[in-house]
Amino acid sequence: MPGWSCLVTGAGGFLGQRVICMLTQEEELQEIRALDKVFRPETREEFAKLQTKAKVTVLEGDILDAQCLRRACQGISVVIHTAAVIDISGVIPRQTIMDINLKGTQKLLEACVRASVPAFIYTSSVDVAGPNSYKEIVLNGHEQEQHENKWSDPYPYSKKMAEKAVLAANGRTLKDGGTLHTCALRPMYIYGEKSPFLSIPMIRALKNNGTLDVWGKFSIANPVYVGNVAWAHVLAARGLRDPKKSPNIQGQFYYISDDTPHQSYDDLNYNLSKKWGFHHSSSWSPPLPLLYWLAFLLEAVSFLLRPIFKYQPPLNRHRITLSNSVFTFSYKKAQRDLGYEPPVSWEEAREKTSEWIGSLVEQHKGTLNTKTQ
Repeated sequence: MPGWSCLVTGAGGFLGQRVICMLTQEEELQEIRALDKVFRPETREEFAKLQTKAKVTVLEGDILDAQCLRRACQGISVVIHTAAVIDISGVIPRQTIMDINLKGTQKLLEACVRASVPAFIYTSSVDVAGPNSYKEIVLNGHEQEQHENKWSDPYPYSKKMAEKAVLAANGRTLKDGGTLHTCALRPMYIYGEKSPFLSIPMIRALKNNGTLDVWGKFSIANPVYVGNVAWAHVLAARGLRDPKKSPNIQGQFYYISDDTPHQSYDDLNYNLSKKWGFHHSSSWSPPLPLLYWLAFLLEAVSFLLRPIFKYQPPLNRHRITLSNSVFTFSYKKAQRDLGYEPPVSWEEAREKTSEWIGSLVEQHKGTLNTKTQ
């Protein structure tokens, strides 16, 4: 395949940084453009140190700025769109989430059409599929089952609508007369070093003598390591550019998991951190139906108080359902169409993530007995 260039949005984020690093190993890649609203100085330094023949261009810009997007897309062969606001707690205003996740994706698609970018890969989410109820059980689900999230909460709704927009754009005519080809990847819950969703509970546990929060003990999930998700994006970029593979990938979505054992979210946190003395809470936790109705009551209180006071409930029904469902998916379709095989094993992913958690323990020395269990 001839020389090509790639734009990665959300490039300063947890996944985006990994995608950039993996792209540097790609043959024939001439330029990587890293776009995000803001880059931390340490991220810029890491990008500057990358060993690659490809030119790495760091662009700061807003996903809602159409002119910025058009400039970023000029001369690009593939767009990998990882930029998103992730919020299941209801902290971020609904409009902000809808604007960035949905409107930003629509604006980026338009920029691709105007700049004649032929390939677009969207980082979707397993949340697009559900779960809709903690009573719903999906084990090793697959794409043909057509699971669809029914929640109106802004994060799953915005991701679902953005994915629909991306897949509907497949086959659009580009300004130069070419054709836009799109696909979407739906990763499971992503873990790994520098995960913001791991650092928060770990730091909270450090302040509580190593006791981990109980929030997903009733779940069975198949978490996926960040490096494996990044690799799937690189394979999708290869596939959409390959005339033989592309027809099978165009307009398709793929669940991305790996060989991490199926386990609860609480057990995942424990398995990644037990080396450093972290432990499960021994306190009583209410039954799941009671938790769900408590969340409903708190949401009702929030709604009633809205005219006079903004009350942010600590729980909501979507979060309870998401955190406590049996909801796992197979990566066989990605294996078949993309040639996806997870390069990082569970043992290696666990070790790398655990070592990073150890660095958090080091930073917060004195707040936890770090004796290995």
